[in-house]
Amino acid sequence: MTPVELSRTVLCAVRRAVDAGELSVAVPARAVVAAPGPGGSGDYATNIALQLARPAGRTPRYVAEVLRERISAAPGVRGVEITGPGFLNISLDSAAPAALVQEIRARGPRYGHSGALAGQVLSVRLPVAYEPRAEVVADALVRIVATQGARVHLQRGADAYDGDHDGDHDHGRDVGSLDLRTLPPAPRDPTPLGPDAARWALLHPAPHDRPRIGAEHLVQRESNPLFRVRYAYARTRALGRNAADLGFTAHAGDLTDAPVPTPLLLALADHPRLLLGAATHRAPDRLARHLVTLADATLAFLPTVLPLGDEKPSAAHRARLALAEAAGTVLAGGLSLLGIDAPEHL
Repeated sequence: MTPVELSRTVLCAVRRAVDAGELSVAVPARAVVAAPGPGGSGDYATNIALQLARPAGRTPRYVAEVLRERISAAPGVRGVEITGPGFLNISLDSAAPAALVQEIRARGPRYGHSGALAGQVLSVRLPVAYEPRAEVVADALVRIVATQGARVHLQRGADAYDGDHDGDHDHGRDVGSLDLRTLPPAPRDPTPLGPDAARWALLHPAPHDRPRIGAEHLVQRESNPLFRVRYAYARTRALGRNAADLGFTAHAGDLTDAPVPTPLLLALADHPRLLLGAATHRAPDRLARHLVTLADATLAFLPTVLPLGDEKPSAAHRARLALAEAAGTVLAGGLSLLGIDAPEHL
């Protein structure tokens, strides 16, 4: 079960409680689920009971008790505990992480791709003169919106051409436009940074921020987000080579006997939603920041993958390796969409 699916499960529990007369409240449009905070437990937590308590005229504890019973009965949920004033801590069946890993391994770099925006066309206006940031953002948008089945129609002055270079702008529904002529430009030429660091420097900042073009994008240390993303990917590849030397390979199995890294599972499960959001909101920076979050969660998990000392490789090690390789697949796929190389050695 992904965070999006769990959010729907929570909302369904609210709706059924309202229908049964146990709660008198408007069903919210969204239920936030996240990693449990201090004192929490399980795989995910939600504050939906605290959110609904005042409009329902009930205590958060009462609302949490009502929802716990209904959420606990949902398929894929192993149990629900209430902590603090009314936080719901949800544990999922142990098969859920394995299913997520299997899906990523099956889809490879296309994990998160969908037809959600099929047939739609986004018109993007570019400055008449070459401007590095506008050009790089437009190029990334062509790739990102294509993952959701849409196309980009690039326009420069009186000239126009399709992102697919087929000149067929008449086929597809125009869903709006994006004027990159208003994007704050790069303060100076990013070319000396090299193609990868230059693209990251131009794509990572939010659209309203002016990019920083400096040597900080080249340093190989934790302070550099691009380094962390590429290093996390390279480490997942190195783990695969090290595991082969130890005589075992990855298998997307049960992670019950292994620590389940909730932040990593959250980031992987949330990738399709983030990718759709980056396409819908025409925002490559959302994908870049998501890759940093995924990389940090991956780096925190990787020390647990290989056997330690005289420990023999087990099913848990194979399952952890499969999870690490799945993370590497998503990192490499995301970097590719930004037009950035993912080196196996760093």
